[in-house]
Amino acid sequence: MKRLTLDLNIPADQYQILYGGTVRDVQALSREGLRVRFPGRILQKFLDHKGISGTFVIEFDDSHKFRAITKIV
Repeated sequence: MKRLTLDLNIPADQYQILYGGTVRDVQALSREGLRVRFPGRILQKFLDHKGISGTFVIEFDDSHKFRAITKIV
């Protein structure tokens, strides 16, 4: 399984746009230097009153299909 590490800081009002369906995907630059796009809904379990903040590892298979996300910091 492949992994990418992302540092994210999405304020609550910006995440609400994702949750509301206006925008569906998050785009970010990984620590490995790769631009990655993924569904914003996978971040919902990490949402608090301030939004989403921290370092995350996204795991995906050889077909680039999402498998798991973990908050590490």
